[in-house]
Amino acid sequence: MQLAEIHIHPLKSCRAQLVEQALVEPMGLQHDRRWMLIGADGQFMTGRQFPRLVLIEVAADTQGACFTAPDMPELRVERADMNEDVPVEVWRSAFAARTGSWDADFWFSDFLGVACRLVYVDAHTTRRTHADPSVPVGFADGYPLLLIGTASLADLNARLTQPVSMRQFRPNLVVQTGQAFVEDGWQRIRVGEVVFENVKLCSRCIFTTVDPEQASLHPKQEPLATLNGYRRSEAGTMFGINLVARGTGLVKLGDAVEVLA
Repeated sequence: MQLAEIHIHPLKSCRAQLVEQALVEPMGLQHDRRWMLIGADGQFMTGRQFPRLVLIEVAADTQGACFTAPDMPELRVERADMNEDVPVEVWRSAFAARTGSWDADFWFSDFLGVACRLVYVDAHTTRRTHADPSVPVGFADGYPLLLIGTASLADLNARLTQPVSMRQFRPNLVVQTGQAFVEDGWQRIRVGEVVFENVKLCSRCIFTTVDPEQASLHPKQEPLATLNGYRRSEAGTMFGINLVARGTGLVKLGDAVEVLA
């Protein structure tokens, strides 16, 4: 098996950036989900409520990020501008993030049509995963990384009248597999030079029904409706696995994927 795709989402719910290689850090892939939008109450904003977020493209680097969106001028935000502590909350997990760019706040508020603020989190975050209090996590829903096998998507698409892309499920790592949902049973894997642990199957929500190209909700809630028919359990409708990295290093397209346990 080989690593087939690498997806980075620098802003929570933004369009995926497909890259050829990525640095794995304790918080996940470098730059992944380090930026987020919050409302006036500090609650996180995602494509579930604001589908237009999926149209925003982000190019992140060690100094900051450039944001582009339809009919909007390019926005550059420097990490150094984010110099004000602000309380935020992601799925009942309360912690501190950084804000400070009024230009960014006006830019995103204009694009979404609702008042919001841009926040940033770095490696000093106090937020931790539910499964392991030693593992930091940024603005991801709960875990640093998400992996999906290509055969799992192929199995789903064979059941749909209109196939969907991998972008719809917002993974970080996509592995070329020959058997649908084989990844569910992996406990530990090595991708290139990094070992990962499967800590939990990923329960899917209404966000999977947002078309990543059109920013529109599917009228019949596909592909979630079909997934509910054969992947639903007491824990939710599962598609993909949540990972934590047991080390750091580089992963690249074509890297061998080895199941260790």
